[in-house]
Amino acid sequence: MKKFLEGSRAIAETIKLCRPDVVATYPITPQTHIVENLAEFLMNGQANFGYIKTESEMAAASAVLGASATGVRVYTASASQGLLLMTEVLFNIAGLRLPVVMTCANRAISAPINIWNDQQDAMTIRDAGWLMFFAEDNQEAADLHIQAYKIAEATNLPTMVCVDGFSLTHTFEPVEIREESLVDKFLPKLKRPIGEFLDPRHPISIGGISSPESYLPARKNLHEDLVASKKIIQKTANEFNKLFLKRKSYDGFVQYTGPKNPKLMIMAMGSVLGTVKATLALEKLADKIGVLKIKCFRPFPDEEISKIILAVRPKHVAVIDRAISLGQGGVLTNEIKNLCPIGFVSSFIMGLGGKDITPEHIEKIVTMSLADKACATHFFI
Repeated sequence: MKKFLEGSRAIAETIKLCRPDVVATYPITPQTHIVENLAEFLMNGQANFGYIKTESEMAAASAVLGASATGVRVYTASASQGLLLMTEVLFNIAGLRLPVVMTCANRAISAPINIWNDQQDAMTIRDAGWLMFFAEDNQEAADLHIQAYKIAEATNLPTMVCVDGFSLTHTFEPVEIREESLVDKFLPKLKRPIGEFLDPRHPISIGGISSPESYLPARKNLHEDLVASKKIIQKTANEFNKLFLKRKSYDGFVQYTGPKNPKLMIMAMGSVLGTVKATLALEKLADKIGVLKIKCFRPFPDEEISKIILAVRPKHVAVIDRAISLGQGGVLTNEIKNLCPIGFVSSFIMGLGGKDITPEHIEKIVTMSLADKACATHFFI
């Protein structure tokens, strides 16, 4: 049964179903409603987890690091400046191979101060060693958290679910909160093997000092494990699909909608995809323009994207970025350019700081892309 819920509430109800043992929080807009709802569940006796109200985002990240290191299931959330304050700890969590799950309610970063949505916060820590997923809508946001725990605990890699701030976190949509018994079946209680977590009865040391000879192999292993996690990600997506969605196929990385041999393929991540699809349908362009949704950003689905490009063979690609690598350009665009021939990809940097992306903008992207011989970078101010 679907409920008409705020996105933050849907995420909080889903986290409750995942049965974390420890939740560590520090409020920052626009993720505050998530952790407020979790506190409400605890107060009302609807949940049973340790709830730690910390003095900063860095402390919240440190708390889930410590708790996860003892072998229990954990959760935290943050956004924007708070996420950046966590940065040191986020690298440590990944390096220690701790299966922490975190929500990033994407928000612009300072300066100037801005509390509205773009994806520059998550893009800033994309090299920390976390698996990273981006939700298109609140149903997907909720479902990705269930899968995130399964993936993190199967790979011993931390996982971040990115949800566009306000655009999703504060928007009310019909969302199906998954059945508790099915979530328990899909995500059983965490039992980490002895020797993988801190236990006075079985002493181990983690995170010690590393010599130059051992540091590079450790980083190489982390990189290779992130790449190898693709098998677990797709396996988890298939299992989730079979148990909850009853669909025949489900791609854990990318999803293409549109014709074969489209004049243009638009690529994007997050809630802007809803605007893109609705505009193309309204303007009766869906049979001419394809849309490639990128759901998993780390590990980057290079092979999966390349297969679709080769199968569909678009004449041109337009990439929408809600983040910018200053001095270089669109973050997602630069990843896509590594896969495509020169002169094939146009870049559109837009929606920074919560600037509306309207159907008129999408129409303009189509017009400009089809006429873009130089495949330039365009800013929509």
